[in-house]
Amino acid sequence: MLSNLSSEQEEIIRTVRTFVDREVMPVATEMEHRDEYPHALVERMKELGLFGANIPEAYGGLDLDYVTYAAVFEELARGWLGLAGVVGTHSVMCDVLNRFGTEEQKRRFLPKLATGELRGGLALSEADAGTDVQRLRTTAVRKGTSYIFNGEKMWVTNGRHATVFATLAKTNPDADPPHTGMSAFVIEKGDPGFQVSRDIDKCGYKGVETCEFVFEDLPVPAANLIGGVEGQGFKHIMTGLESERINVAARAVGISRAAFDAALKYSQQRVTFGKPICEHQAVQLKLADMATRIEAARLLTFSAADKKNRGERCDLEAGMAKLFATETAHDVALDSMRIHGGYGYAKDLPVERYYRDAPLLMIGGGTNELQRILIARGLLRRAKL
Repeated sequence: MLSNLSSEQEEIIRTVRTFVDREVMPVATEMEHRDEYPHALVERMKELGLFGANIPEAYGGLDLDYVTYAAVFEELARGWLGLAGVVGTHSVMCDVLNRFGTEEQKRRFLPKLATGELRGGLALSEADAGTDVQRLRTTAVRKGTSYIFNGEKMWVTNGRHATVFATLAKTNPDADPPHTGMSAFVIEKGDPGFQVSRDIDKCGYKGVETCEFVFEDLPVPAANLIGGVEGQGFKHIMTGLESERINVAARAVGISRAAFDAALKYSQQRVTFGKPICEHQAVQLKLADMATRIEAARLLTFSAADKKNRGERCDLEAGMAKLFATETAHDVALDSMRIHGGYGYAKDLPVERYYRDAPLLMIGGGTNELQRILIARGLLRRAKL
């Protein structure tokens, strides 16, 4: 799938890989254990242009095709999932704005998002509305030239350090079905009606912050209604999540690669019963299964990305890639820990970090249980056509 890349695409991937090898991997484990925000690494990602990965060149971005985009996220997650998270939801917001924003909104936000001067995120989930987005309760009521926001948002990646957020709210609470009464906005920090109420302490996915928001009579300019039309927000966000699922699948491949590489190396160094453990059949079987599943996950991910490049609908393929790749990441991380034995469970090595990070990918971007339902519906829809 990567054999037809141009020299420019290969150079971008190579540059990110070198950045990860030289600057990320040597510090990732210690920073992750301290739950330390990677300020210096974020500045380097700005210099590399990664905050503009999927923003058109006309607005100052790299305008990467989706295969290269997926390869970049694979490399970042191979080094540190938290670092990939810093630019991950940022890029989903950029995708939504680029696809559905008005020209004025694009000119106002995209150039600054491309440089990282503005950092973006998604404010979608709520305490009672995660997978079931239609249950959200945050409202946006039109008042003159503004909308007044009231409500709460949960699980906001980049919530502390980002400055602008694609936010879903109900502009018509009485709409039936409920999703037709939802609208998407760009909300900006600065007004006292917008509070980051707390950072959520997590098992893994550290370094990048996950926050809770509270909106109390927050005025948001009507000019920030994405697309300038009410009632389209659910479609806007769900379309953006298609690219996020490719992004998440690529991150899962990155974690899988890191965990497998660690296991492969350790299995050649660790000696038991007079020979390296890689010569024991039990370990060989694990290595074979791990490598095979990683290759399959990678091909699924790049196949979905390639279809999106062609402008074709790929929600089914993106869902399959997300489902398979994230389950693979979990299983490979666990098998890597088992191959490492006690050392895999200790914090001296990054294997335990991979094991803690991997489950997030099965939950984020739509749970894998939901992915299975969406995949089945997609298959049935295509069968009818």
